[in-house]
Amino acid sequence: MSLHPKLHAITERIVQRSVASRAAYLAGVDAALRDGPFRSRLSCGNLAHGFAACGPTDKSRLRGGVTPNLGIITAYNDMLSAHQPFEHYPEILRETARELGATAQVAGGVPAMCDGVTQGRGGMELSLFSRDVIAQSTAIGLSHDMFDASVYLGVCDKIVPGLLIGALAFGHLPAIFLPAGPMTPGIPNKQKAEVRERYAAGQATREELLEAEAASYHGAGTCTFYGTANSNQTLLEAMGVQMPGASFVNPDTPLRDALTRHAAVRALEISALGDDFRPLGRLIDERAIVNAVVTLMATGGSTNHTIHWIAVARAAGIVLTWDDMDQLSQLIPLLARVYPNGEADVNRFAAAGGTAFVFRELMEAGLMHADLQTVAEGGMHQYGQEPALRDGKLTYIDGVRESADPDVVRGVANPFESQGGLRLLRGNLGRSLIKLSAVKPEFRTIEAPAVVVDAPQVLNKLHAAGVLPHDFVAVVRYQGPRSNGMPELHSLAPLLGLLQNQGRRVALVTDGRLSGASGKFPAAIHMTPEASRGGPLARVREGDIIRLDGEAGTLELLVDAAEFAAREPAPNTAPAAHDLGRNLFAMSRRLVGPADQGAMSISCGPAADDGSIWNYDAEYELGHDAAAAEAPHEGKDA
Repeated sequence: MSLHPKLHAITERIVQRSVASRAAYLAGVDAALRDGPFRSRLSCGNLAHGFAACGPTDKSRLRGGVTPNLGIITAYNDMLSAHQPFEHYPEILRETARELGATAQVAGGVPAMCDGVTQGRGGMELSLFSRDVIAQSTAIGLSHDMFDASVYLGVCDKIVPGLLIGALAFGHLPAIFLPAGPMTPGIPNKQKAEVRERYAAGQATREELLEAEAASYHGAGTCTFYGTANSNQTLLEAMGVQMPGASFVNPDTPLRDALTRHAAVRALEISALGDDFRPLGRLIDERAIVNAVVTLMATGGSTNHTIHWIAVARAAGIVLTWDDMDQLSQLIPLLARVYPNGEADVNRFAAAGGTAFVFRELMEAGLMHADLQTVAEGGMHQYGQEPALRDGKLTYIDGVRESADPDVVRGVANPFESQGGLRLLRGNLGRSLIKLSAVKPEFRTIEAPAVVVDAPQVLNKLHAAGVLPHDFVAVVRYQGPRSNGMPELHSLAPLLGLLQNQGRRVALVTDGRLSGASGKFPAAIHMTPEASRGGPLARVREGDIIRLDGEAGTLELLVDAAEFAAREPAPNTAPAAHDLGRNLFAMSRRLVGPADQGAMSISCGPAADDGSIWNYDAEYELGHDAAAAEAPHEGKDA
């Protein structure tokens, strides 16, 4: 099937916008490759340091410099359930490399924090910035020039985007990403959410809540809902930098180990010393980035990727914008219903057809680039197949042609919705995003008075005091990147979900994040410009009428224009956070860019030092009138 003309047009616009920055990036990749494998350039003293602790076989091979050395960047820790299985991956990778006459070394570790542990806590203020620390840590690990290819062990939220950004800084190296897989099913997500809401209403004890949470998060592997971690995995496959079908194979299974070993084999084959050289910087091009966004929309993935993949794209010299994402969302049908967009978990999604079914449907409809070079020998078409073990050997078989569970996954001819999961909201408060696929149609529009707070905990106190209006829009401001690192506000979900269940109309408007588990009630998140940058959100007052229309893509403050323009920004009244290392990130808060440009606190891309890429003015390029977006609403009065 030929490429859909609208998909071609959107891709071509990204290509044209990125001509200069992409050329500069690729020039850097080519310059790094010009003198051949890096290890051959090391002095004797450099090289001796690099293999000093190796065994005799590996030491002999590294001395010779004629066999590939695989660098391993790992995000292992055994507190984070999704990353605990990585403990034994390095030895599997080393064994596989030795069998092939090659070597493998752990190049470095990167931090891996769990947003599930830090939700609602001070540690969440470090969460977004951890992505950039991970990118820097990846670069430090690879800086030794000892490696001919690289593999990345990471799964969750900021970790995969950080690894990607760091890997793209070493885009001359081939790279493959290795997941650990999801934990097996626990209690249904809907049941867990119901207990959370009953606890918020004072109708369940802490012991009941903890029992429900422990039954849901019960073992090694990724959390089973379709949040940021599991969205990461499908996006990596869509870009062709993870092995086909690797995302949702459970940990500690023979198939999981076979996929890990095969990834090591392929990483060595595509190294500069192998027979099929495929550097990462060449694989991740504009088509690969578009494939990732298409998959995000088709599966109703995490809102966090509207920030992360802009940063990832810019690390490859590609300028992606929210407008691109919005146009792709309006083109791409919603093909999956996985919690929080439905009741199924990712294990059930995989059993119903999973990524192989979704990718093949999209490619056959011309809604996904099928002509990418990937880390897999068979290109993107292999991603429409499923991995399987036959007589102990890994093979790929055709995936299902019809969904095995139409309540969970469907084809393009019969989608859940004609448009994708995320939508850009525009209006006189700025620009924000909403995860429309997780909100039932009857709740996608609301017009109600604002309840304005500068800390999410205040909203819970107002509810406990019984002073919240029957219907309202919670405006939680001073939560953006510059304010406090843009924490996720998922701790508000039980309260707002409970109130909506009671027949009340509620919504959230914030310059913070809500998390990959965004859902149920309408939430305009990532509001840009944020309150700390003088954004209009700082001039919203208690009782102002706000209209949010998710279907139309609008968010309006219905206040007289002159009155709104005359208002002074309200000060941030949130109490100072308990430090928890926050002081170490003061420079990050000062340097961080806006959410719609990736919220980067580090330079990213070949021309980033002068701000020409990561401070790119997307609104100007796309003819967006930023002044009009911030102007008060005309013709309406509260």
